[in-house]
Amino acid sequence: MYQWTADERNIMAAMLARRPDLAACEAGLFECHKALSACFDGRNCLFTCGNGGSYADALHIVGELCKSFERRRTLDAAFQARLAGLPCSDDLVKHLETGLPAVTLGLNGALKTAIENDCDLPNIAFAQELNALMRPGDVLLAISTSGNARNCLMAMSVAKAHGGKTIALTGPGGGSMGEFADISLKAPGDSTKVIQEAHAVIWHTLCLLIEARYFPEMR
Repeated sequence: MYQWTADERNIMAAMLARRPDLAACEAGLFECHKALSACFDGRNCLFTCGNGGSYADALHIVGELCKSFERRRTLDAAFQARLAGLPCSDDLVKHLETGLPAVTLGLNGALKTAIENDCDLPNIAFAQELNALMRPGDVLLAISTSGNARNCLMAMSVAKAHGGKTIALTGPGGGSMGEFADISLKAPGDSTKVIQEAHAVIWHTLCLLIEARYFPEMR
């Protein structure tokens, strides 16, 4: 049976002590943690997407996962051995950290502009990129304060069609994304900025939870 570890319970308790208004998100965070643990256990990838401030959040999440956030991520001995004798191996063994595979959609400007130039359908760039990259077992985390971002919804459809899980991080209404997602995290707030502030707490907590699952030692 999947359950929180002691470290993870402490992380959740700290979040709720700071933001008791996010108590309704606890069950959703548990399901997200479960889905992402299955994803990373299977050597799969998390994809993120959003628009504007939500796009900045999507990028930030990847930054917390691909390198250390609060914990040591020492390379495993087998990988260190494979590096031995290769160019720059001493420096790499000393400075590389173990990362969790995560990618933000939309970073490749050449691809994005080619799609927008060649395709008559607006908002399809995330979906097209994901169609090339998504594998069964991958997860897509799509972020939108309204929950109605059409480019994110298109990407979610592609993710499901490829056998992936979808997570929607939205405002309180959930929108079409929240209704369609496998897991819906609905942040409280009556304006975009307030919802985005809650989003930052939610996804930071999720990153802390995931890191605690794989890397027990604090820096």
